[in-house]
Amino acid sequence: MEVVLIAKPSRIFDRDFEWRQLTAFLARSGPQLGVVSGRRRQGKTYLLEALTRQTNGLYFGATQATSAESLRLFTQALSNWLGVAAPIRFDSWDEAVTYLCTLRDRPGPVVLDEFPYLSKVEPALPSILQREIDRAVSDDRSLSLLLCGSAMSVMGGLLAGSAPLRGRASLELVVQPFDHVLTARFWGLTDPKLAVAHHAVVGGTPAYRRFVGDDAPRDLGDFDDWLIRTVLSPATPLFREARYLLEEEADVRDTALYHSVLAAVATGNNTRGGIAGYIGRKAADIGHHLNVLEDTHLLVREPDVFRSGRTVYRIAEPLITFYQVIMRPQWGLLESGRAELVWRDARSRLAAQVIGPHFERLCRAYALTAPPELFGALPGEVGAGVVTDPQRRRQIEVDVAVFAPAVPGEQRRLLGLGEAKWGEVMGARHVDRLRRARDLLAARGYDTRDTVLTCFSGAGFEPGLTDSGEPVRTVGLDDMYPLPSTTP
Repeated sequence: MEVVLIAKPSRIFDRDFEWRQLTAFLARSGPQLGVVSGRRRQGKTYLLEALTRQTNGLYFGATQATSAESLRLFTQALSNWLGVAAPIRFDSWDEAVTYLCTLRDRPGPVVLDEFPYLSKVEPALPSILQREIDRAVSDDRSLSLLLCGSAMSVMGGLLAGSAPLRGRASLELVVQPFDHVLTARFWGLTDPKLAVAHHAVVGGTPAYRRFVGDDAPRDLGDFDDWLIRTVLSPATPLFREARYLLEEEADVRDTALYHSVLAAVATGNNTRGGIAGYIGRKAADIGHHLNVLEDTHLLVREPDVFRSGRTVYRIAEPLITFYQVIMRPQWGLLESGRAELVWRDARSRLAAQVIGPHFERLCRAYALTAPPELFGALPGEVGAGVVTDPQRRRQIEVDVAVFAPAVPGEQRRLLGLGEAKWGEVMGARHVDRLRRARDLLAARGYDTRDTVLTCFSGAGFEPGLTDSGEPVRTVGLDDMYPLPSTTP
């Protein structure tokens, strides 16, 4: 099958990379196994359904059901796909998979969506698939099988360690949320300041636009009203989404404790000790909960790039942060439809606890993909960290630290040090702080000869900030958001 013959439907926004990978997968000869994963609501099903329609393949979306009922539903879908007059009958999943993998001249690929539902009720299914894939390789049979799912802890383990399917896949595709620029385009936002605030609430999850009936804020002045009529309204599916994201994960049992962990991180208690103190537990007692949240990709652990062994946690889904900071403390009032009252009380927390930290993450994402001329070379690593100043007895937080690729035996080269401020005009004092951090790091053995001091701001810069004679750069919202001037 030629890749160019599988045209991406016009209704699919972007996802060009994912579509190319899928069509390239189908173009390969011989038995092929692919694994497609990603957090919920990213459009995996939408993408794979379109792929099977374009290629006359079989799409089967599993549901939460018993093994017997799931087998019956799969058999019905398989019979319809093959166009047989009488429904095929199987006594077991072993028999069904064997039959499927021995079919000749199938019209297209086979997609098993929500595969974790199937493997939960039929634990032997990955082993059965492994056996049949190996047989197909030995017999040189054609086979294109795609397993898809949103339970990241399950999908991540399909090809790991000693798992039966390890070494059998030729495609492992993770469907990510849209980045901040694509999100703005997808929602039709042309004001960068509005785009940052909007992304800090709903992130890059495409399904959320449908959850609010394609209602997007018209301009920055409409943003508060948009929140009240969508995210904060109990009449929209988005209202309860942050709670569902946690409750839908199979490994989560005591949701109250997990919500407390997320609330701790959302309110700035992002170290293991800080989280434990916030929820009233010992640090050793929350290790399992942190691991589960990491495995489900709801929490991300990030190293302090300047202090070995020190890590901080951040919430991967912006909507959860918004829920924990704004919605959860007044959930009863919101459920009763009193969103305007709640919002008046909570609005002051939005910039400091939601948009500000999110803006810092967007700045790091921008630095990682920025034009090479910004830092003089392509970054090898971008992160954040704290530089201790023992002489002045203080700590300097570096929001954006850009490193060149590490070279064994050489000093670690710092391409850039940056500070990010969402609602503050940046000036000489910010540059002085970065300069002090640079000098301290140089004394610790970092290569800072070409380090660019970078100010990222959502509010602007004082005049003459870059006229100091040393490498100082400013990055504003227009740099981070190359958006069209009119709504597409």
